[in-house]
Amino acid sequence: MAYIDGVIVPVKHAQAEAYREMARMAAPIFLEHGALQVIESWGEDVPHGKQTDFHRAVAAEPDENIVFSLVVWPSRAARDAGNAAAQEDPRFAGMMDQQVFDGKRMIFGGFEQILDTREA
Repeated sequence: MAYIDGVIVPVKHAQAEAYREMARMAAPIFLEHGALQVIESWGEDVPHGKQTDFHRAVAAEPDENIVFSLVVWPSRAARDAGNAAAQEDPRFAGMMDQQVFDGKRMIFGGFEQILDTREA
């Protein structure tokens, strides 16, 4: 099964189009370096919880929205190699200078896929 990179980040509403443009530029880089799929999701129904929630997890401010991103890789080895190659790609380096979001509040991790209903 695939390996999934998950990212949650707060983005100012005023930066929505800049984030979308950055995502449109970054996706082909990941795909060229082995990713199978890139999904970017702008929060639409992200409730505030009583104990915890996405907003608190990234210390989102009132003028920020939650973005949930997934990059699907064929394996962890492909992800490790692909991420390393993407980080070295000169197109990628320029994007990180744009300050579209506060990377210090980003949550990310890699996940081994354990179920895919498309494969049933």
